[in-house]
Parts: sequence; structure tokens; C-alpha cells
Amino acid sequence: MSKVISIGERAIGEGKRVFVTAEVGINHNGDFKVAKKLIKAVKESGADAVKLQTYITEKRVPKDSPIYGILKKCELSFKQQKELFDYADSLGIIIYSTPFDDESVDFLNTINVASFKIASFDVTNIKLVNKIAKTKRPIILSRGMTTRKEINKALEIIKRHTSSYAILHCISAYPVKLIKDLNLKTIHSLELLYNCPAGFSDHTIGIEASIIAVACGAKLIEKHFTLSKAMKGPDHTLSTEPKDMKLMISEIRKVEEMLGDVVDGPIDAEKDILKYRRVTRL
Repeated sequence: MSKVISIGERAIGEGKRVFVTAEVGINHNGDFKVAKKLIKAVKESGADAVKLQTYITEKRVPKDSPIYGILKKCELSFKQQKELFDYADSLGIIIYSTPFDDESVDFLNTINVASFKIASFDVTNIKLVNKIAKTKRPIILSRGMTTRKEINKALEIIKRHTSSYAILHCISAYPVKLIKDLNLKTIHSLELLYNCPAGFSDHTIGIEASIIAVACGAKLIEKHFTLSKAMKGPDHTLSTEPKDMKLMISEIRKVEEMLGDVVDGPIDAEKDILKYRRVTRL
């Protein structure tokens, strides 16, 4: 059985309710008012947490990068992010973020972020992993594109400073087009290998994969979230709108109820039929 960790006031792991994060990321398109609307919509959807991305564009990608312009447009200042964190707190929803540079790690640490997310792209960014680990805060790490050796190296660093970490199975394609590429068996394998809560960061279109991932043992689900798929931006089309996020969470809770507990012997639902068993003796 894997260990249980805590993010905010939520316990995550075996025997605990699946922890669902709505990944707002940069779906606010750099608009502070839209960001607040997104956080409110996440709260109303029933998700456990909302996640942002925190970065200084020039420290995340070079200026000649094809995504520089998009990231720059979507960059929120530290002051704006502090206000968003305070707003989420006022609504009673957990909020955390993925930092992409040292300054962003320092900022998030000063505002007592509930958890750090390490993106798949940065599992091999040993300098950043070490910076985040040294804060001693809970860490959620996505394993997209990584080998076991690369995960081991990152966790070796993380475990020097904290025992509160979880791993998300993730396919780094936006979106994942073929269901055969999901390889959801990896979730249980990660839990066994690393003795920590394992989950799924879902980059598919639709909600089916996240629901099935829970049946495969996911203790955490991360799903991109938007107010409307019609909005302009790189992640909106693979994101979940509020009504579908509500439905996804409702279906996840049903799956949790179906999974139940390990049973040994008759249960109450069988009591009326129990008397009809055939018992023979040699």
C-alpha cells in the first residue's frame, strides 16, 4: 500500500477520495478577470484544486522560440498571481502552480503555495527540481516523455528534502489522439515502483480517460479547464468546460463507490441469496 500525503487540508492516497485538479494553466490568456472567473468556475465544478502556471517568459523560453509570443501574452505578474491565490483561498479551494524558473519558485514559496507541480518538460531540469525540492513543500511530478532512470534521478533529489510527493502518468501530446497511446496500466506500476500516490494528467479530448484512470488506480486526476473550448489559445480545445468537469467529477465519484473495499466473505447485499448455496461434504 502506498503512503498518504497531504496537500492543503486534503489527504491523498490509498483509501482517500481521488484528488481532482482543474488545470487552468494559461487558459486565462493573460486576462486577470478571466483568471478569476476560471477559479470561481473550478470551485463550482466540485474540483478539489485549481492549478496555474507561474513563469517569467524570458526565463522559460528564448525570444526566438515559436511559443515565446503566446507565453508572453499569457504571463501574469507575481502581484496578479498573489491576488488570484488570495481569491482562491477566499472561495475555499486549494490552489497551486507549476513554476518554470527560480524566481517563480521563490515567489510561490513566499506565498506559502500548497504544492509545487513539476511539469514533464522539467523532470530532467535538475537545477529547477533541486530548487523546488529545497522548499520542502509537497510536490506533484508528471512523467511524460521520461525514462525510469530520469524519474529516479528527480526523485533522488526530491527525497533528500521531502517525503510528500506524488507522480502523474502523462502522455505529452496535445491532444493525445489515439487511445492506445494512453497506457493507463502505467498508473499502478508507478505506485508500486515509487511507493507514493500515483495519478493521471489527462491530455485527451473528453472526460472518459480520466474516469477510466480512476478505475486503474489513479489517486489524483489533473485535467485542463477552460470557460469555453471556442476561446483562442493553445490548450482550450483539449480542455474541459465547466459542465463537463462537473460530469467528470460525478462519474469519478461513482467509480470510487464501485471500487469499494476488498471483501472476504458474504456481504449484506448477498444475505437473501446466501441460504440457497449448495454445500456438500466428502
